[in-house]
Amino acid sequence: MAQPPVALTKSAYAYEELRRRILTGEIGHGSVLSQGQLAHEIGVSTTPLREALRRLAAEGLVQLESHRDARVASLTADEARDLYVLRENLDPLAAGLAAESRTPADIEDIQAALKQLTPLHDAADLDAMTAHREFHRAVYRASHNPLLIGILEGLWDKADRYRQIGLQSQKDSEKDRKRVREEHIAIADAVVAGDAVRAREIMQRHVVGSLGRRAIAVLTEG
Repeated sequence: MAQPPVALTKSAYAYEELRRRILTGEIGHGSVLSQGQLAHEIGVSTTPLREALRRLAAEGLVQLESHRDARVASLTADEARDLYVLRENLDPLAAGLAAESRTPADIEDIQAALKQLTPLHDAADLDAMTAHREFHRAVYRASHNPLLIGILEGLWDKADRYRQIGLQSQKDSEKDRKRVREEHIAIADAVVAGDAVRAREIMQRHVVGSLGRRAIAVLTEG
C-alpha cells in the first residue's frame, strides 16, 4: 500500500495518482472504479478518495454514477471529433490574441515552458505530456481572455486522454517529433514578436497534425 508524500494532502495525492493512472491508460476508459480497493492501493481513506473523484469528475475524466459507484469516462470518436473542431478554432484564436496582448511576464513564461519541452515518445511519458500542456497553457494564458482561457483549460483536461490514444496507436516518427518541435518554436517566436496572423496560422497547422486528430481515426476504426 502506497503512502502519500508529506507535501501533498491525502486528497491531492489521491487526485494526482488517479489522474496519472487514467492518463497513462493504467486504468482503462470505461473501467468501474472500486473505491475501497483504490483507497487501499493508494493509501488513503475513502473520504479523500471521494474528494479526488469529484475533482476528476469536474474535469470530465470520471463519471460518478451513484454515491458508491464511479467509472472512468469512456472515449468516443464523436467526442474526439468535437474536441478537435473546438481546438482547431480556439487554439489559433488564443495564439493570435496572445501575440497582441502578451506582457514581458508572459514572454518569460512561454520561453521557459518551451525550454522544458521534450519529445513525446510513448503514452506512458506523462512528464513530457505535462510539459507539452504547460507550453500551450503559457500561450493561451497570454491571451488575457478569461473566458477563452477557462474553455481551453477544460478542453485540455479531456484532450490529454485522446493524445494518449493517438500515441498508443502509433509512435511519432523522428520526422514527426522534429516537425512538432519546429512548430512549438515558431508559435513561441510569433507570439513573442507580436505577429498575430503568423501565430494563428502556425497554431492551426499544429492542431491539424495533432495526436487528437489521430485518435479520431483510431476510435472510428475501433
